[in-house]
Amino acid sequence: MAVEHVMTVLPLPASPTEDSPTVLWWRKFNRVRSWLWPCLAAMVLLGLGFWIRTALDRVLSRSVAEQLTTVRDANVEALQIWLKNQKHSCQLAAESRRVQSAAVEVLESFRTQPPGAPPAIAPREQLLSSLEPWLTNGGFEGFVLLDRDWNMVAASFPELLGRQAPLEYGEFLDPVFSGSAVVSRPFPSLIRQPTPEGRLRAGLPTMYACAPLLQDGQIVGALALRIRPDLDFTRILQVGRLGASGETYAFDPAGLLISDGRFDQQLRSYGLLPDSPDSRSILTLTIRDPGVDLTRGERPRFPRDELPLTSGVQRAIDTREPGVDVQGYRDYFGIPSVGAWTWLEEYRFGVITEVNRDEAYAPAVVIRRFVWGLGSLLLLALTAILGVTRLLARWRKTARQAVLVAQQLGQYTLEEQIGAGGMGTVFRAHHAMLRRPTAVKLLDPAKTNEASLKRFEREVRLTSQLNHPNTVAIYDYGRTPEGLFYYAMELLDGLTLHDLVQRDGPQPAGRVICLLRQICGSLAEAHAMGLIHRDIKPANVLVNQRGGMSDVIKVVDFGLVKDQFGDEARITRANAITGTPLYMAPESIDPNLEVDHRVDLYAVGGVGYYLISGLELFEAENLFQLLRLQSTTLPDPPSLRSGVGIPADLERVIMKCLAKAPQDRPGSAEELDRLLAACADASSWTPERAREWWRQYLSKPAASGSAPSPTIPVSPTVVLRRALPVSEN
Repeated sequence: MAVEHVMTVLPLPASPTEDSPTVLWWRKFNRVRSWLWPCLAAMVLLGLGFWIRTALDRVLSRSVAEQLTTVRDANVEALQIWLKNQKHSCQLAAESRRVQSAAVEVLESFRTQPPGAPPAIAPREQLLSSLEPWLTNGGFEGFVLLDRDWNMVAASFPELLGRQAPLEYGEFLDPVFSGSAVVSRPFPSLIRQPTPEGRLRAGLPTMYACAPLLQDGQIVGALALRIRPDLDFTRILQVGRLGASGETYAFDPAGLLISDGRFDQQLRSYGLLPDSPDSRSILTLTIRDPGVDLTRGERPRFPRDELPLTSGVQRAIDTREPGVDVQGYRDYFGIPSVGAWTWLEEYRFGVITEVNRDEAYAPAVVIRRFVWGLGSLLLLALTAILGVTRLLARWRKTARQAVLVAQQLGQYTLEEQIGAGGMGTVFRAHHAMLRRPTAVKLLDPAKTNEASLKRFEREVRLTSQLNHPNTVAIYDYGRTPEGLFYYAMELLDGLTLHDLVQRDGPQPAGRVICLLRQICGSLAEAHAMGLIHRDIKPANVLVNQRGGMSDVIKVVDFGLVKDQFGDEARITRANAITGTPLYMAPESIDPNLEVDHRVDLYAVGGVGYYLISGLELFEAENLFQLLRLQSTTLPDPPSLRSGVGIPADLERVIMKCLAKAPQDRPGSAEELDRLLAACADASSWTPERAREWWRQYLSKPAASGSAPSPTIPVSPTVVLRRALPVSEN
């Protein structure tokens, strides 16, 4: 808060609440209110847009997750049904009496034939004949018969006869010889087989449905029926997909692709498959994350065998549970994708459904563009409104300031600015007709609003009702055609009690009594009219020379005055605690207590304490500690703190005013005046001593720097919001 500086002509200080932190905030609010609402609207609009986008992303993510899991589950369900059918068909074939009889004969013939002897042809032909209906109707491509030592004793493929199945086949042969029918996952064939183009190649994808062969309840061998993975197995996974980039494929525990991919041609062009027309991704491509987008011509920084598996495949292998990722990860092309996966533990492979993230969220792009486009239009409209509003405000301010340039305000001619407060500026002026020196307080045009105007008018109206010689006199109040509000008051020469103590230190007891009695006279008139000042403090009491008399007190700044007989006080601050913390009575702080004229008497005691000792009532580190001290702690007598000799009778009167309970204070300003008049030093400050002090003051001003700087906060006025509504009656 700005503190009034010592100057030759002292205007009426700005209303005390104008310098409080709370009111400063309200003042800034009023200054920016012309553009605050459009900005708030813009913020609400942006918040709404962000909320819509967040909600849209959440809904679309849920929708994409549902689509991915639906396609995945549909493909997996169809695949499992097909696998169960293959397993069941093989098991029925192995349990057929004709097949069992032929198979047992082949096994017995292989067991009993001499080493190196050619295999018996008849039993094998009989087995092939018995299996023909199963091979034809079940869509199987051939068969293999194995004994318990994994020797292939009969097969549709002569190259397999007499060979022993590799150890890696144990993954699906062990369960067969334990009594369970199984279907293997695709693996490279041991012999050359024809490609779809008719060329013979080794290592082509193959898979088998296997079932145990029983004789007298004992497992004597295993029947394996060959399945081509590139037919039904791959086709089932490719039936259901999402969009143009969608794909569902199967992979083994090492991340190797075990079904045909949709994009073999692109894989060849990016070097992930050999550049040959018959090269295929099945059993060739390991599903790795290249770390870059291959479709943009970027190349991985590491060799392919050092690259990690894609996130979806790796999580399926690690968790062996269904999952979905709609946030996105790179697929084997390095394209950001979303996917849903599951693991089929019975068959020891996983299935994943993927689609490019941009394609999955394509609807969101359209909706986002619409939302942001609409939001941009609204923001543009708000910006235009804000610009026009500010332009109009600038024109209005220019018009008002033109009046000041002309230095004419109604009947008053302005001469120079002599002070400024939170709500207005004070000018030295004179009446155009009477030529009487006047101080004119002008409400700042930039801070004009309905509340400030009501408060400004109320301060003038209430103060003008007071006629006591120790109360500042209000001459006039008006409003110019340009909308400027002002009031004129008497021009005062002197200094505040605060500056008096800052300049000369503690004052003589007689002078303190003289000054306090004049304050009591001003308050007595106000209290008789039902008005409470509520902000008596050294900065609001002026001592000057007036009408040939010295040490004349003027009580100023009735901006917080409360009308006990009306409800205008609600204009000051509804449901608020108002005043200066160092001079606030305890009941002014407690929201549950009512206040009356005795709060002013408490403040008079605080002013007397300051004048006689040069010290404030309390020293506190912060506002809340100060308010607590005011509410609960009686200040130490000034004689104990200051070390200055203070008359006991005056000290008793001051401490009586500072009583925490209102009933323990003087009952009225008149009673306080009588108590002060009864003090032994009441007549020690004579008019002659007062005139001598003023003669020295005017002839020898205070040294530069001895007066407080206008920027130093002293006794700031605060407005504290009450927690609960409190009647102002």
